[in-house]
Order: sequence, then C-alpha cells, then structure tokens
Amino acid sequence: VQLQASGGGLVQAGGSLRLSCANSKRTFSNNAVGWFRQAPGNERESVAVISWNGGDTYYADSVKGRFTVSRDRAKNTVYLQMNMLKADDTAVYYCAASIYSGISSQPRDFRSWGQGTQLTVSS
Repeated sequence: VQLQASGGGLVQAGGSLRLSCANSKRTFSNNAVGWFRQAPGNERESVAVISWNGGDTYYADSVKGRFTVSRDRAKNTVYLQMNMLKADDTAVYYCAASIYSGISSQPRDFRSWGQGTQLTVSS
C-alpha cells in the first residue's frame, strides 16, 4: 500500500507551497513519515521526517528554517510546508512510511513509497 504525495507544481523562487502525503486505505498513524526528494542525476535524499505522534522532527540542513513537516493523525495526512523556495529545491518529492515510530532519516528504513510529485522552482 503506497503513500501518495501531492501538491507539487511550478513556483517562483521565494514562493511557498504545501505538499500532502496520504493513503486512504491504510492508517500509518503509528509510523514516522518522511519526505524525500530526488533531482535528475542525484540520489534520493531525505528532506524531513516526523515521528508517529508529531513530537519529534528531523530536517536536512538545506531546508532548516524554510520547510516545516506536520501531521494530522485524524486525517491520516502528513504535510510539508515549503517556504522561501529556491531553484535547488527543484526535484520530485516523495513521502514514505518508516518502519520505526521514531526518527530515522535513512531511505532504507522507509516503505510504501509512492510515485512522488514534481516541484519546479523557477529562478
């Protein structure tokens, strides 16, 4: 059962966008959820992770202070609010459920990858 990321699009540098991650068929309320991104020619990298109850978060250095991860357990949805976007943020963004309830930023610890959503930031 895959998590589906949505909300991507084309944004000007300095703009904002919010991504959503959801799955209507299965709850992942007991799992940490992570956001990852992959730009052409690059490896998939972790962007942000939120623990099962939202109490702990992790951010990559490149997005600290600009991105905020949150979750609404009642809606079974995790969000990634992205502000002050830069051209370097251009990538396909994926979400996935961790095998853990706490924080891990390693892609190998995540399952249920969806197809991702494209974010393009124009400079």
